[in-house]
Amino acid sequence: MVAILTRIFGLAHVETVEDAVQDTFASALLAWRNGPPDDPEAWLMRAARNRVVDIFRKMKADDRRHLRLESGSATIAINELFMDDEIADSQLRMIFAACHPALDPREQIAFALKSISGFSTQEIATALLLKEETVKKRLMRARKAIQEQHIAFVIPQGKELTRRLDRVLDVLYLIFNEGFHSTRQKTIIDKELCGEALRLCKSLLENGTTRSTVVYALFALMCFHSARLDSRMNEANELIDLRDQDRSMWYFPLIALGNDAMTRAMEGDDLSKYHFEAAIAAEHLKAPTFKDTDWDRILMWYERLDALAPSPMNTLNRAMVQLQRNDTGSAADLLRSLDPDALAQRAYLLHGAWGEYHALSNEREQARACYTNALALVKNKAERGYLQKKLQNLA
Repeated sequence: MVAILTRIFGLAHVETVEDAVQDTFASALLAWRNGPPDDPEAWLMRAARNRVVDIFRKMKADDRRHLRLESGSATIAINELFMDDEIADSQLRMIFAACHPALDPREQIAFALKSISGFSTQEIATALLLKEETVKKRLMRARKAIQEQHIAFVIPQGKELTRRLDRVLDVLYLIFNEGFHSTRQKTIIDKELCGEALRLCKSLLENGTTRSTVVYALFALMCFHSARLDSRMNEANELIDLRDQDRSMWYFPLIALGNDAMTRAMEGDDLSKYHFEAAIAAEHLKAPTFKDTDWDRILMWYERLDALAPSPMNTLNRAMVQLQRNDTGSAADLLRSLDPDALAQRAYLLHGAWGEYHALSNEREQARACYTNALALVKNKAERGYLQKKLQNLA
């Protein structure tokens, strides 16, 4: 809905558009007091379409609030903008428009996550390992640049499109990650968000201009992770460690789809961070049991990933792999190299990793202190329960 309305009014008025969409949902809260309609999505789209008409009428009635429409959008029939095909196309267009080169690359990602998936500033901060105030400043700078430079809501053509593709893939990757490991308090998994990222990535593969080995690698990574979603939580909504997951619950058609995408991803010489992350995910899927996991190969892929795209999360993951290899010395060196501030709202993961280290070293008091520090920082309910179980196991 935001994408469609923004196409009509332009990116400069995205905040007004977001308000209009909120009006639509506020109307739904009143209209659905006795239960939702048979087709809630269709109801919302009709309400949004009517809201567009209302805004047009106000624009014509008040010259002071008249908005200049981009590239003849006023001549486009509003009904056509709400057709299924156009809805999908608008969402993809929104990503490319948000990743405009006139914006700072860091601001592109923050603005895209806010505009496309409705991430809160806190969710964006967690995804990008930033402070919330930093994200707010980036969003303000992005909106100011859009207004001052009259950035239009269009899909770029030719080379300009491919120049934006890397940033678009970053956005899809972060959208998927938020679904796979949510920062919200009450849920750790958002399957719909994972599905949205998969669908948008698939749209890129269906377009001859945007199809590439890197896009195939990202699609493979999403397929591999999505195949394990049902095994990550039990019926009591408790988080299940990879060691204890029921591997018969993994969805093998998605694994096969990921394998096919990975084969296509390896047809070129351009290896990206998504290639290495997909290779790591594939190693986990290949192992019939946790005990059979080839941690040496996983470490090798992580080291290659870190050489290409170093990050605090990569370092933390390498440390956890070293713990699985019983190389506690190397694990400790990696953990010491990390500053909790570099992980921002994910700092609890570092404290949890230190807890694992001390538990393996049979240093129970130190492990208990680390898990307690992690609990003080974690906000997600499922992760809190997971850490509390770790503490109980120490006893």
